Amino acid sequence: MARPHRSPQRVLCMKVPSPVTTTIMTPVSHVVGVEANNDRIALTSGGRRISSAWRKLEASATKHRPPSTPRTMLLPSTSHRQHEKDEPTIARVAMSNNHSHAAQQGSSEDSPLLPTSAAHGIGGIAAEGESGRHGFDPRQFFIILWRSSCTASKLVNLLWPFVPVALLLHISPGLQSWKFVTAYIAVIPSANLLGFAGQEFARKMPKVAGILIETTFGSIIEIILFIVLISKHRSDSTGNGDEGNLIPIIQAAILGSILTNLLLCLGLCFFFGGLRNASQKFHAIVSEVGTGLLLVAAFGLLIPSAFYSALKAEVVPEIPGFRRPDEAFTETKLREDVLRISQATSIALMVAFLLYTWYQASSQHSIFDEVIEQDEHRDTDRHEDMAKPKFTMTEALLAIGLSLILVTVLLILLVEQIEHVVESGVPDQFLGLILLPLVEKSAEHLTAIDEAWDGVINVALYHCLGPSIQTALFNAPLVVVVGWIIGKPMDLNFEIFMVALLVLSILVVGNFLRDGESNWLEGALLVIVYIIIAIACWYYPNPDVATSNSIPGLRLDKATLGADGIRELRQLLSQEL
Repeated sequence: MARPHRSPQRVLCMKVPSPVTTTIMTPVSHVVGVEANNDRIALTSGGRRISSAWRKLEASATKHRPPSTPRTMLLPSTSHRQHEKDEPTIARVAMSNNHSHAAQQGSSEDSPLLPTSAAHGIGGIAAEGESGRHGFDPRQFFIILWRSSCTASKLVNLLWPFVPVALLLHISPGLQSWKFVTAYIAVIPSANLLGFAGQEFARKMPKVAGILIETTFGSIIEIILFIVLISKHRSDSTGNGDEGNLIPIIQAAILGSILTNLLLCLGLCFFFGGLRNASQKFHAIVSEVGTGLLLVAAFGLLIPSAFYSALKAEVVPEIPGFRRPDEAFTETKLREDVLRISQATSIALMVAFLLYTWYQASSQHSIFDEVIEQDEHRDTDRHEDMAKPKFTMTEALLAIGLSLILVTVLLILLVEQIEHVVESGVPDQFLGLILLPLVEKSAEHLTAIDEAWDGVINVALYHCLGPSIQTALFNAPLVVVVGWIIGKPMDLNFEIFMVALLVLSILVVGNFLRDGESNWLEGALLVIVYIIIAIACWYYPNPDVATSNSIPGLRLDKATLGADGIRELRQLLSQEL
């Protein structure tokens, strides 16, 4: 039975895939009839000229449309726009539905590539790190390696010629200062390669896990440096001024690494980010958790030094040939107690770091994921970074392995020349507090500054506070534990001067982070504070001249005294005891 003819007030529509963006709409009130057999539409004389164009668009859409794509494109008519005012209801509803559908598609395209649920792409690789390739391609590998992560990082690659120069100078006699300088410069591009390879590897992981991995790779250089220094330390060098005693340099490098991140790196991030943006706002949880953990770390690092400083005035001198009571509190006993306190404190700080890591990685605290991802989607060159070629997993692991070997060799060459550099007039504190942290953190600093310039201030802040927290809660305790294992007495008895610098720096940074906003002025002030500290460290005397974590003047085993002097000294000490 023939279907009764109706005059529907609806719109025939068809969806044409991109790049077709122009649409044509014709109200069905002008359609005379529809032939069901051949799907041909007969229009009134006013819309007949549209029929041919409509059929061509339909044929094009049918040819290019996937099988699952519905035919829902609106066809507005330029010759009957007056009917849009007469019949707004259905036509506008159809347009609204179409716009709603397009909005949903747009929102899905703009949604985070790495959501909080850690969505993965092919083979468990995060979508942001998918390279589209497999295995190892030498040509593509070196192209990506030279590109690096940012322009500043790419310029660092110009320092690669110093690597073979440093290796060649090592086998030649003399030239100690040149050996140190070339090895120092050669570490920078090697560390940059390790940081870039770690960044490429971290992109293939869930967001917070990737940030942790990237921060860890940035701190591996520091861990290697500390382990090389403690292994080169001579166990028989117990005094601060003894030859081969590298403990003061290790202690200065630990605090110097924290200060470099908190003052120099964070200051440069605020400064360059403020030059491009009047002010940058960051999430409170990143700054609050970061500064809170730094205060806990400073407390842990301060305890051994405070213990020693409080009791060193009560120490009984150790004089050869003089028998002291067994309960006498000597410097040896005090140092042993400080060493035990340092070892126990190190274990406690490492537990705190594990708790901090678990706090970030746990699903119930996914606010870190949300903050970082929301920040990254404001990155001004995010789409350019996403379009750049990436390492495959094989290439990333190969780059990490090669850079680790190269960095380790160069750091060994660097440490071997430290004593010659100190003898040439460079103070211990300046070497450990300023020079060594600059070279070991160079790659991470460039990455953080580039992120701040691109407007990704939360991630930049994470790259400044994260390494500082890891140094204080993990790297420093780790070197104490390693020294404990290999029989090297590494403790956390820092110079009071350096501990005061650390605490004051944390307070200054915490005050700047309190309002949740940064500008170039705050960044410039942080850099100025760092420069002031560097100047003070240059004039700080070496431990063999003056120190606050030793008791100068009580070690009389190398002193030359007459018989009368020794007799009077024994009588005086007997009366005191």
